Amino acid sequence: MDFVNVFIRSAFIDNMVLAYFLGMCSYLAVSKTINTAFGLGLAVIFCLGFTVPANWLIHEYLLKETGIFGVDLTFLNFVVFIAVIASMVQLLEMLIEKSFPGLYVSLGIFLPLITVNCAILGGSLFMVAREYSFGESVFFGLGSGFGFFLAIIALAAIREKVRYSSIPPALRGLGIAFIITGLMGLAFMSFMGIKV
Repeated sequence: MDFVNVFIRSAFIDNMVLAYFLGMCSYLAVSKTINTAFGLGLAVIFCLGFTVPANWLIHEYLLKETGIFGVDLTFLNFVVFIAVIASMVQLLEMLIEKSFPGLYVSLGIFLPLITVNCAILGGSLFMVAREYSFGESVFFGLGSGFGFFLAIIALAAIREKVRYSSIPPALRGLGIAFIITGLMGLAFMSFMGIKV
C-alpha cells in the first residue's frame, strides 16, 4: 500500500512539472503536438523509472558511509547521478533512433537534452532527500515519469485545440502555454487533499 501511495503522490500531488516546475524547457517546447509529447513522455517515464532506482543503489551501496568503501562520498552525488542519467539517455536515444526514426527526428535536440532535464535529476535528489527505500524509489521514479507524461499530454492536447481559437496576438505561442500550465497546476493542487 505504501508503494501505491508513493506512486500516486509523485504522479499527482508532487508532480514534477506542475508542483515544482522542473523540466519546463522540454515540457513547453515538445508539447505542440500530441505525437511528439507522447514520445517524450514515454522517454521520461523510461529514464525516471530506471535512473532513480539505479541511483538509489549507487547512493546506498557506494556513496554513503555505510557502503562498501566505508567512506562518505555523498559529495559525489550530483556527478554520479548525472553520469547515470546521461548513460541512460544515450541508450534511450539509440533505441528510439533504431526503432522509431520518425519520432527521433521530431523530438530533435530535446531527446538528448533529457540528460539535463531538471525533472530527471530532481527525481534522484528527491529520492535521497526523502530517504526512500529501494521499492519506494522504483515507484517514485515511475510515478514521477507518469506525472510528467500526464502533464505534457494534457498540455499538447489543449494546445492543439487552442490553435483554432481566437487568442490575442500577444498571448499566442508560449504566452498561452504558460497560462494553461498555471491553470493545470492549480487544478493539480486539488489532489493535495487526497489521502491514499
